This record gives sequence, structure tokens and C-alpha cells, in this order.
Amino acid sequence: MTAPAPTELPVIVVGAGPVGLAAAAHLLDQNLEPLVLETGPVAGAAVREWAHVQLFSTWGEVVDTTAEKLLATTGWTRPDPAAYPSGGDWAVRYLAPLAEVLCERVRFGVTVTGVSRTGRDRVVDADRDAQPFVVHVAHADGREERIFARAVIDASGTWTTPSPAGADGLPALGEKAAADRLTYQVPDLKDPVVRARHAGKRTAVVGSGASAFTALACLADLAESEDGTGTKAVWVLRRGISGSTFGGGTGDQLPARGALGLAAKAAVDDGYADAVTGFGTEAIERDGSGRLVLVAEDGRRLEPVDEVIVLTGFRPDLSFLSEVRLHLDERLQAPVGLAPLIDPNQHSCGTVRPHGHRELSHPEQGVHLVGMKSYGRAPTFLAMTGYEQVRSVAAAIAGDLESADRVELTLPETGVCGGAGLVDAPEADQEAGGCCAPTPTPTPTSAPAPAFALVEIGVAPPVESDAQNQAGGCCGS
Repeated sequence: MTAPAPTELPVIVVGAGPVGLAAAAHLLDQNLEPLVLETGPVAGAAVREWAHVQLFSTWGEVVDTTAEKLLATTGWTRPDPAAYPSGGDWAVRYLAPLAEVLCERVRFGVTVTGVSRTGRDRVVDADRDAQPFVVHVAHADGREERIFARAVIDASGTWTTPSPAGADGLPALGEKAAADRLTYQVPDLKDPVVRARHAGKRTAVVGSGASAFTALACLADLAESEDGTGTKAVWVLRRGISGSTFGGGTGDQLPARGALGLAAKAAVDDGYADAVTGFGTEAIERDGSGRLVLVAEDGRRLEPVDEVIVLTGFRPDLSFLSEVRLHLDERLQAPVGLAPLIDPNQHSCGTVRPHGHRELSHPEQGVHLVGMKSYGRAPTFLAMTGYEQVRSVAAAIAGDLESADRVELTLPETGVCGGAGLVDAPEADQEAGGCCAPTPTPTPTSAPAPAFALVEIGVAPPVESDAQNQAGGCCGS
């Protein structure tokens, strides 16, 4: 079958999460036809998996302005811009209505299995750029199809590929065998079954980011409740504790993000969590009673735990992009133009500079990784970053380079340094307490606690509700 001319074809968007649906809205705004392909049965399928987690960004920061204009034609009104949604709120009150407005431009139950140039594998140069893209998909009923496209925007996120517990980036020895007692997401302690797994039990939390903060705060809430007596968390960190360990505190320009770190610090200070530092997990073993024992690369062994929550970040699934030419950073698996801005080994004080199509470009013109996936293995992605990315990318595809190159976003600062890397920094740096903020103390803030850090995901991480969650914490206990 002869493919149509590229300009007659839709732009394929992979993933109907926050950034994928925003991409569709921006493409329409540029008079381009989008086609969104989503593996799940509904919009924001990945977000719904962490529906119980509260975002640390407000409604005003997680609704794309162009998407809002599209929704306004249906009479939709944005929730209170100052309120903090949960993942469930975000999915039901914003993403679902947005998908409905897009109608047949969003297809559910469709998994992208491959992307290529029509008649060209990644090796062939001849007439390559003139060929439209061809996207191979598998439907939920088993049917296979190929769809031609003018360009491809991959907003599929990283939710389905969490990083393992092993310090070397590979699953720890015994990690797969211990799957019945492991989870890779913040537990929903409102669920009676999940609550019973942790109440009165000893739980290891592996990781040092916002997800780990959330889990520690949730377990501390459980320990303080009537049915949670005896609940204990063991916080397993690869690095030591320094001034920046708990985030920016009151110096964070996203107050709820700062409050989240302070809640985690309070869990440690109040004795609900014990911190184990410099612990690179090598193996997970079972003792005689079936409980789990974490073993470090240096031979240290932790006391047995009942459950392990692995929150070591996410990584991109690049398997279906194997036939297009990507230029990715060798460490982060992020576009090489973006990687220096987000590298946790190098990134210093302040915020990530807003960026667009140029930083997201690849040798294969017309392919764009956006949203969480564009960050590769780097943490702390914000929804507003993704919205600016797709605004720029849509303009570039439409040929409006003046708009595509224009920066239309100011991001909030974290109040802490990245730098130092993901393991222990030199002792002198640890003592300095970080270059951007003093060691945070649990000073009350007006923001709700706890919330989550990676507010994006067409792929997924956290969310929770408004007023009641502001008072009751992330676990509702």
C-alpha cells in the first residue's frame, strides 16, 4: 500500500496522559490533526494507578492553558487554581473531559509496538526524510495495524518501567523471587488490604526522592493511628544524609513540595522511621519465617522486614523506537540537548531551564520524546515542563519556528542543589549542608503535606484530593 504524502497525515501522539493530551490540544491549535494512541482503557490510565497520592502542584499548575481553552467550549470550568488535586482528581476532573473533547482523535486499548520510516529501517539513508512514519500497533483484541504519520510525539512516560532495588541498576539478587512482598509505588493505605500489609509491620523504603518522602510520611501517619501501633519504616538510602536530603523546606517555591520533605524528616525525627545510609542493595533474601533481609554490597545485613517499597525512580521503554534514529545521553537516556540541564550528577542550584523542540531534537527529524519520557532516568519532572515542551514541539511541526523557539514558562526553584550525584558526596560537601539552603527543619507551612514530586505522567506517579487531604495527610488516617 502506498503511503500518503506526510503533510496529509496525522501526528501520532503515544500516550493519553497529561502531556500526551496537551500535545493533541496544541497540535489542533496549530491546525494539525492529532491521533492519540493509549494502551489503557481510559485517559490517564497510569495516573489512576496512583490516584491516592496528592500532587505538590496546584490545579493552576497542572492544567495546560491551550487544553483549557479547548475544554471551555464545553462549559468546563477549572477547579480552584489554588487547590491541590490528587492523581484521581487530575484524571477524572481534567484528563477524562479533555479526552472526551478530542473524541475520535483518542483511541484506547491500542499499544504501539514499533515506529519506523515507511520502507526504511534505521540503517537506510536513501530518501529517508521524505518518507512518512509508520507506526505499528496491537489492539486489545489481538488485531495488528499500521498507521502512517507525519510526525510522532512519544508521551508514553515511564510509569510501566520502574527502576529496581539493586544499586547497580539491575534487580537485586532475589528481588524477583520476593515479588509477593515488594511494591514499586507509594502504597494506598486507604485500601484495607494494603493497610493490613503494613499496619504493625516493619517496612523498608528504598529510595531518596519525593516518592520515598511520601511513603515515609504515609507510614508515619499509619503508625500514629489506632490500628497502626507498631508500624515501623526503615529508610534505605544509597547516600548519606546532608542538608539537601529532605529537599528545600521553606525555601522551595512549590510550598507543598517543601512540606513533603519536612514531613519525611519529621517521620525520622519522631522515631517512626530509621534511616540507613550508604546502603547499596545487592540482594534480598528470606529468613526462616519468610520475612525479607536486605543485603548491601559491603556485606551489611538489615534486620528482617515484612514488606519492601522500592521507589528508586523510573526509566524509559525505548524498545518500540529501535528503528528510528535517536540521539540519547549515555547516562540518562534523555535527548542529548536536554541531558545537561537535568543531570542529577551535575545539576546545581535553582530550576531547570525551560526548553523546547531544539533540546528535544533527534537525528530522526519528526520524532519527539516529551514529558516524563524525555527526562529518561532523571527525576523531578513537572507537568508544566511537559506542557511547554509540547507547545514548542507542535509549533515546530507546524513550521512556526518563531513560536517554537520562544520560551513561555518560568519554573519554580527547588531551594536545593542537585549536584553531588546519587551516592555519597565528598565529606566536605556533606558538612556544608548544600549550597542553596540550610538544613531544613520541620517548620510548619501553610501548604498541605505530603504531596508528590513527579507531577506528570502519561505514564504516571501521584495524586490525591483537595480539602480533606490537606487536613488528613496523604494516607487519610
